[in-house]
Amino acid sequence: MRTAPAWRDAVDVVVVGTGVAGLAAGLAAHRAGRSVVVLNKAARLVGVTATHYAQGGIAVVLPDTDDSVEAHVADTLAAGAGLCDAEAVYSIVADGYRAVTELVGDGARFDESSPGRWALTREGGHSQRRIVHAGGDATGAEVQRALDRAAGALDIRSSHVVVRVLHDDAAVTGVLVLSSHGLGIISAPSVILATGGLGQLYSATTNPDGSTADGIALALWAGVAVSDLEFVQFHPTMLYAVGSGGRCPLVSEALRGEGAKLLDRQGRSITAGVHPMGDLAPRDVVAAAIDARMRATGEPCVYLDARGIDGFESRFPTVTGSCRAVGIDPVRRPIPVVPGAHYSCGGVVTDVSGQTELPGLFAAGEVARTGMHGANRLASNSLLEGLVVGGRAGRAAAAHAAVVGPRHANLPEPTLHTAPERAELQRAMSREASVVRTADGLQQLSGSLAGPVRRVAGRRDFEDVSLAVAARVVAAAALARTESRGCHHRAEYQDAAPEQARSIVVRLADDDHTVGVPALAAVG
Repeated sequence: MRTAPAWRDAVDVVVVGTGVAGLAAGLAAHRAGRSVVVLNKAARLVGVTATHYAQGGIAVVLPDTDDSVEAHVADTLAAGAGLCDAEAVYSIVADGYRAVTELVGDGARFDESSPGRWALTREGGHSQRRIVHAGGDATGAEVQRALDRAAGALDIRSSHVVVRVLHDDAAVTGVLVLSSHGLGIISAPSVILATGGLGQLYSATTNPDGSTADGIALALWAGVAVSDLEFVQFHPTMLYAVGSGGRCPLVSEALRGEGAKLLDRQGRSITAGVHPMGDLAPRDVVAAAIDARMRATGEPCVYLDARGIDGFESRFPTVTGSCRAVGIDPVRRPIPVVPGAHYSCGGVVTDVSGQTELPGLFAAGEVARTGMHGANRLASNSLLEGLVVGGRAGRAAAAHAAVVGPRHANLPEPTLHTAPERAELQRAMSREASVVRTADGLQQLSGSLAGPVRRVAGRRDFEDVSLAVAARVVAAAALARTESRGCHHRAEYQDAAPEQARSIVVRLADDDHTVGVPALAAVG
């Protein structure tokens, strides 16, 4: 039975999330003259986003270099293993330099090789040095700092959990929000989901605690399609420590770009003979090679030997600090690493401006599937996409709001959700839907994701039901894709199947625990 909301508000644009995509979107909508509110479910605003933890940098083609947009596009398409939208990739890559210079205008500062010239590094899958970075390996923190500073003029509200995107038969009307004041409604003609990824589906991940697939669940409950969720990229080099779990530090790919070598305990190369690019092969290749070596040797980790890098401590202060926090001196001994859940290559289906199939609903950043990443993300393309598409989504949302005008949202009927206990879900996902999957394991996984009915009374409840919905989609899509492609590896199907070079589109059925039967179908 419906009851009146405890509070109401109304704006032109609601942005859900305060990482690179969310703040880029909020700033763009604000600068277009619209009223904007940015919602963050965390109680504090500092150091809680995946953007903050990003180490590597931003992949961008600079003018007056030997690089080209076409070369960057080619590298991205190669990493995407046949599932990228080439036009979308070109559109986003070509807009990268403009977006980065706009970020510099907002105060971001990147490392320089000489006065006025940005230092460039190379990461796995890139044919050129095109990665700009800040603070050595603290690029995300610098991006977040600059955007936080620029966003001082925005209405940013913490401890606001969006639990439903509200809409009528034609378009978005607003959002349903849990806050310290109770359950309330913010009416708005435009809503932008910038909620980040789903790394907390797994027991160990590089993602922060808030990466709980919120935007995936919100879009599915609104009737919007998601795609490519079976492609969860596992970063090849997450710092390993005995008993580690939850968010674990990653060990930047840039170390391998500067000459660090992946070795097993006996000092043998992990990637020799696996790929022509060796340790700088695309992430799925390197992660799979590490997983295979660990299975073959029974060892809990492999090692990254970075002792040959000059000035390691000044070039990689974040990695140095993370290692020393667990008793490892990376200057004197190899770093123990394992693959860790890192990035969702799929998400809510959008165009290159973040527009979904539901008028007024936009998505940007890791939560969105623009066609940029396909079956595997190329290193350092994520901050690039967040900046470009976040800004575009903000401008498009502002334009939509200007045309549609104010909306009035009503309180929806309550919905029952089911979810297993979070640690149980994470163990099952880590066991059956990690780097290598099997049909038997995925079928067992699908049968274990129902759980008891959960009443969404707070942030933790909402996150748990969101994780359960996302896990069901990942399991269903991974079971349907009977091939190995990109960062999806099936033990029974070692090779890619040409006829499956298409995306799986998934919708929710009538309730939140039945996933619409996925089929291999092209996504426009």
